Amino acid sequence: MDQRVSLITLCVDDMEASAAFYEALGWKRVESQDGVVAFDLIGQTLGLYTKAGMAEELGIPLESIGGFSGVTLAHNLRTKEEVAPLLERAEKAGGRILKPAQDVFWGGYHGYFADIDGHVWEIAHNPFSPLGPNGEFQWNGVK
Repeated sequence: MDQRVSLITLCVDDMEASAAFYEALGWKRVESQDGVVAFDLIGQTLGLYTKAGMAEELGIPLESIGGFSGVTLAHNLRTKEEVAPLLERAEKAGGRILKPAQDVFWGGYHGYFADIDGHVWEIAHNPFSPLGPNGEFQWNGVK
């Protein structure tokens, strides 16, 4: 298996409402088959799929899907000053701030929000991992 993630799928209650949330953050949908909303990222895609559809696909009860799974998604920014405004934008779009922007013990700056379906996002600036020219992230910085 190659060391990469190709697609991140978030299970959502209302696909159009969830898509509108990400569009309010400035993301653009790409053409996709019925029943899926997709946003191309840098080297990956974020997909939205209904909780009911995923439960059916997996053959599990709908009640089994939902709640905080212990997984967070992170969006890193080039500067510390970009973190709080993006958290505010998420809140205005309907997200819930879980942790406001603040300094972190390891030298970075971050905050957390939950999207309208409860998926947790970290918005961060990591001065030890500068982003590449197209926003690419690598743990110790793009070389």
